[in-house]
Amino acid sequence: MVKYSVNDCPIIDLGKIRGERRGSITVVENDGTLPFDVKRVFYLYDVPGGSYRGAHAHIEQYQFIIAASGSFQVTLDDGIIKRTFFLNRPNKGLLVYPGLWSYLDDFSSGAIGMVLTSDKYTADDYIRDYQEFLDFRNHLK
Repeated sequence: MVKYSVNDCPIIDLGKIRGERRGSITVVENDGTLPFDVKRVFYLYDVPGGSYRGAHAHIEQYQFIIAASGSFQVTLDDGIIKRTFFLNRPNKGLLVYPGLWSYLDDFSSGAIGMVLTSDKYTADDYIRDYQEFLDFRNHLK
């Protein structure tokens, strides 16, 4: 497995198609838009003020996180460096590589986070204890 850094994670502009009077549309397809084929999509919403989501790492799964509505922060941690991204556009998202700790917070009222993943849910892919995460990172080359 590649030992990714938080500095490897880009904000990807998906672009948008503007209708003159009918609004805009943004498309994500399994055609190379992302470095993985989307196998699962889930939404985060009704997150109470002051609450957070995430606080875990994935061993093999990629994620692409979009603020479909409203805004929130995503903090990534590679065991050495922490980097915080502010998401507030439905046509831009954050690519999160495997092996990075992620933490989402500071949700605006009515925010909706959409997460596209490279695989279906598997409990074994999660690292939920921060010390276990650090041990995992220390064993990567």
